[in-house]
Amino acid sequence: MSSAKEPRTQLTIPTITTSQSTPQTPREQRKKKVLFKCALTNTISDVLTNREGWAQTQGDDWQFFWVTREWMTTCYDKHKFSEKQLICHFRNDFELTRKDFLIKNYKKARKAKEKSGVDVALEFNFIPSSYVLPAEYHLFVEEFRKYPTDTIWIMKPVAGAQGKGIFLFRKLKHVQEWKKKDSSGSEALPYVVQSYIHNPYLVGGKKFDVRIYVLVTSFRPMNAWVHREGFARFSHSRYSTDSVDDAFVHLTNVAVAKTAADYDPERGLKWSLPKLMRFFKSMHGHSKVSKLMNDLAKVIIESLRSVQNLIIQVRSNKDLAKNRIFQDTHCFELYGYDILFDENLKPWLLEVNASPSLTASSQEDFELKYRVLNHMIDVLDIDKKLLGNENEVGGFDILVRNNKPVEICKVARHNQPFFTPQLNLRLGE
Repeated sequence: MSSAKEPRTQLTIPTITTSQSTPQTPREQRKKKVLFKCALTNTISDVLTNREGWAQTQGDDWQFFWVTREWMTTCYDKHKFSEKQLICHFRNDFELTRKDFLIKNYKKARKAKEKSGVDVALEFNFIPSSYVLPAEYHLFVEEFRKYPTDTIWIMKPVAGAQGKGIFLFRKLKHVQEWKKKDSSGSEALPYVVQSYIHNPYLVGGKKFDVRIYVLVTSFRPMNAWVHREGFARFSHSRYSTDSVDDAFVHLTNVAVAKTAADYDPERGLKWSLPKLMRFFKSMHGHSKVSKLMNDLAKVIIESLRSVQNLIIQVRSNKDLAKNRIFQDTHCFELYGYDILFDENLKPWLLEVNASPSLTASSQEDFELKYRVLNHMIDVLDIDKKLLGNENEVGGFDILVRNNKPVEICKVARHNQPFFTPQLNLRLGE
């Protein structure tokens, strides 16, 4: 999560049209102001400060609070929520956003699907073969020996960010890196090891991943929205498997690319999602892109379902013993999904971020994040201006409503059987 003390670059606040911008008299504004608190000083602070009808408070009379991870750890269980208070995290979001928990829950869901007769190789296969070390080291060694000797594997710290601590390897002896103790003698942090996706889709010879913004307003029942905007992040150097040591080839993190001697911040290494989707359609046609969109929607839905019963608001051990599950009516979360497409346009889930970076790297990046956050607040509808049955609000489209995936048919009038509904994912439109 971004620090409240991080330096700000002066950026221009964009003009945003929102569903909340109904004109009000000064008297109405004084009476109906939404009171907010914000622990950060990045884009979310700008959005809240400039939001019509909203005002900052330092007290506990807030309705909206953009909290820090520290607040969730130290204050959440003690805080007595009033009826209308809303915060930006679910208590147990780590079940989805920590790499080791994500893999554990994916494997558990996959096993349940397999037992029920689902062909998981076709219907539930969106995370590469993965193990958590050191706990599953022996299972990993067994799996490792089944693969060809030139297979590439990737190691990631379970709680790492910005590409730190990631390395690739082909030989088992190289895995010993994670076992090494630091200078203080303490054990190394656990790692996730995964089979490396060796055939990524390339644009201009470079690999990339895609950041997608997913807003969950409730897990019980599940209500999830996906924003049409996002971006693709490219590696600094052209893709090759000749060397597994070159981070500029294999990693797409901007923090990694910035360390390259010839990095050009003006050129950047990002595409907008509309640009990427136009490229896909020009190369593969609408039919294949529609299938890609449906496959990606299923990845998002199934990943959320795998943790739906785990992201619960247990207040104490006493409540846990009594099997009390608190409703999540005071919580929402904006997740940053990182997706990689292989050469067959199959989407693979790399990770889910509970605190996607809201610090802008450029004016264009700032405007994108500003729109996403403003539309997020529109969806949350704190001042109750929506009907409640909307399929789209701002740039967000609802993907799951009351536990059911939302389907749309893009052909307005038809009576032909081959027109089948699509899941309501409209990236890049």
